[in-house]
Amino acid sequence: MVSEAAKKMTPILDCKFRKLSSRHRLPASAGFTLLELLLVLTILAMAVVLVVPNLSGLETRTFSAQTRKAASLLNYARRISVISGQPSTASFLVAEDGTTPSADSRITSVGQWQSQGITLRFRDSTDREIEIDERIDIVFYPEGGSTGGTLILAQNQQLANIEIDPFTGRITTEFIEE
Repeated sequence: MVSEAAKKMTPILDCKFRKLSSRHRLPASAGFTLLELLLVLTILAMAVVLVVPNLSGLETRTFSAQTRKAASLLNYARRISVISGQPSTASFLVAEDGTTPSADSRITSVGQWQSQGITLRFRDSTDREIEIDERIDIVFYPEGGSTGGTLILAQNQQLANIEIDPFTGRITTEFIEE
C-alpha cells in the first residue's frame, strides 16, 4: 500500500518519449568562451610577473649570504684568538667539482667556508693578487693582528671584497656594483 501511494505522489518523467522544454535544453556546443580564456591567460600572466623577478634575485641573495658567512667566520676566528690567547685560523676552501679539498693536518681551523660556485681571489698587503685554487688560511693572533689581506669573492657579475686589517684584525665587507 505504501509503495503504491509513493508511486502516485512522485511523478516520473520519461525522457524517451517527452521532449524537454526550450528552457531545459543543453546548448549545442559545450566549451569555454573567449572571455573565460582571456581571464585565465590574464591570471597566468600576472603570476609570471610576480614570480620571475624573485627567481632572478635568488642568485644575488645566495651570493650575499655566502659573503656574510665568510665575514662571520673571520670575525669568529678573530674573537676566538683574542679570548683563548692562541692563534686561530679561518679556512676558505674552493673546489670546482663540488668535492672537499684535502685539509692540511698541521693546521687546525676554527671553521671552514666552502665555496658554492663562487670564485675566490686573495690580495695581500703588497697588492699581489692570486686566484685561490684549493685552500687559503687566514690566521688571527691573540694581540689582535692577523695575516691580513683582502678576500675577493666573485660570482657572475657580482663582486665583494672582505678586507682583513693586518694590524687590528678588523674585518670590513664591501659589495661592488659592476
